[in-house]
Amino acid sequence: MWEENVDSEHEVGHKPDYSPVSWREYFDQMEDVAVGASDSRDVFRIYKAGSDGPLLVLLHGGGHSALSWAVFTTAIASRVTCRVLAMDLRGHGDTLVRQSDDFSTQTMSSDVANVIRACYGETPPPIVLIGHGVGGAIAVHTASNTLLPATVGLVAIDVVEGSAMDALHSIQNFLKGRPKSFKSMDHAIEWSVKSGQIRNLESARVSMVGQIKRCEAEEADTLEQPSPVTDMVVERNEEFYDQSYVNDKENAASETVYRWRIDLSKSEKYWDGWFRGTSNLFLSCNLPKLLLLAGIDRLDRDLTIGQMQGKFMMQVLPPCGHAVQEDKPEKVAEAVAAFLLRHKFAEARRETKKSEKENCNEN
Repeated sequence: MWEENVDSEHEVGHKPDYSPVSWREYFDQMEDVAVGASDSRDVFRIYKAGSDGPLLVLLHGGGHSALSWAVFTTAIASRVTCRVLAMDLRGHGDTLVRQSDDFSTQTMSSDVANVIRACYGETPPPIVLIGHGVGGAIAVHTASNTLLPATVGLVAIDVVEGSAMDALHSIQNFLKGRPKSFKSMDHAIEWSVKSGQIRNLESARVSMVGQIKRCEAEEADTLEQPSPVTDMVVERNEEFYDQSYVNDKENAASETVYRWRIDLSKSEKYWDGWFRGTSNLFLSCNLPKLLLLAGIDRLDRDLTIGQMQGKFMMQVLPPCGHAVQEDKPEKVAEAVAAFLLRHKFAEARRETKKSEKENCNEN
């Protein structure tokens, strides 16, 4: 229910703050990284934090952006010494590429390798690839093809071939059902939380900026009218869908509106290729691996067998939606930190060590 989605600081009786929050609250710097020949360059938007330790390369899910890792970045940096690089994948966020409709796993995994080389040359720090959803599949392909030889670990978040393939048929219904535009950024953030797309208000306030963009009325007058409430398809909490969030087409002539940065429906021909064979590729990667799931029911047969054979670490997180690292950033950070420490990829922050010692003394 709605009460469960609101952070404790936003108690009943206080109207939640749906205003957007800057990336600067979570990352140290933002850069636009040029890749390719000087006359035909692609430019990828990245966000960075930290200056020591392993490099955590964060790859977001379909339709999201690098900002979906904002709250997680602060949480992981408070636990272990590490560097973070979160990038907007092609066609997403503020990344600008020549072929923005090429979403093949080969192209997208090459993008990741090219961006890391552009930032760190041929001798980057030890790399841990961490991906959510489609980003998780891209991380698996990047690791499987050894595109970044410095990779020492792999973390896949809620990306399971079996459940993903089963869900593909419903994605178009979800995309058709959600609002096509919003009156303001605040309205988009409110919709994202109340609809259950993002179940953490802090996350939504920073990450929705990477999902929608401002456009003038004349750019938006070709937008379709939003589907009626009865056709609305969202993960949870359909009863909170409210037409008042959506830009009224009749009033659009004099207004600025906000719409989705990417039309995911146009990437449909790539959906099958993103996930088919991913489970076996994940299992075959000769690296320490961690799989984080939003529910145990998401495991497919190959991963179930692999998990029983001890081929990877796995953790099922408390009830949350598909946007796991946004809904439960602290829990995801705890699991990733434990993985990094177990394999000695990173060192615990002094504050973390101190609190662990105090807890032991209390017990």
